[in-house]
Amino acid sequence: MRYLDRKIDRFLVEWKATPQHKPLIIKGPQQVGKTESVRRFAERSYENVI
Repeated sequence: MRYLDRKIDRFLVEWKATPQHKPLIIKGPQQVGKTESVRRFAERSYENVI
């Protein structure tokens, strides 16, 4: 299945690059890809993902 790039993808990368970033809370409508975006970001950005 193809992954659609979303605005949140760029935001997550910028968030991580900020030295003093705050905890992340993602809110929005259901079934628009929030979970998938966070999973892909975590798998690319961190060694361990739960």
